Amino acid sequence: MDEVFAFEQLDVYQVARRYVKNVYLLSEKFPQKEDFALTSQIRRAAVSITSNIAEGTSRFSVKDKSHFIEIAYGSLMETYSQLQVALDLGYITQSDIEQQHPLVVELRNRLSALRKSYMSKTVEGGKCKDE
Repeated sequence: MDEVFAFEQLDVYQVARRYVKNVYLLSEKFPQKEDFALTSQIRRAAVSITSNIAEGTSRFSVKDKSHFIEIAYGSLMETYSQLQVALDLGYITQSDIEQQHPLVVELRNRLSALRKSYMSKTVEGGKCKDE
C-alpha cells in the first residue's frame, strides 16, 4: 500500500481515528441490551467523524468541504453527549469521560481550524473561489 490519500495525512484525521477507537473501547462496557441502541448509535456517530473528514477533504468545492467538516463536528458533539448519557446510566465512569475530554477538545479545535481554513478561501458575497 504505497499510495496515501490526502485525508490520511491530516492531523485531524489521525486524532479522529484515535477518538473513534476510544469510543469503541468505551462502548464495549455498555450492557448487551444496548447493542442495538446506544452502542450502535455512538459507534455510528464516531465513525461518521472520520468518514466525513475523508469525504469532505475529497470534495472539490470549498462549500462542500466545509459542509462535511461541519457534519464531522456535529458527530463529535453527538458522541460526547452520548458518552454523558452512558455516564448517567452507569455504563461508564466520570473518569472515562474525563480521559476523553482533552481529545474531544483537540478534535473540536482541529475541525474548527480546518473549516476556518476552507472558509478563508471564500470571497466576498458568499461565492467560493473554486466554484
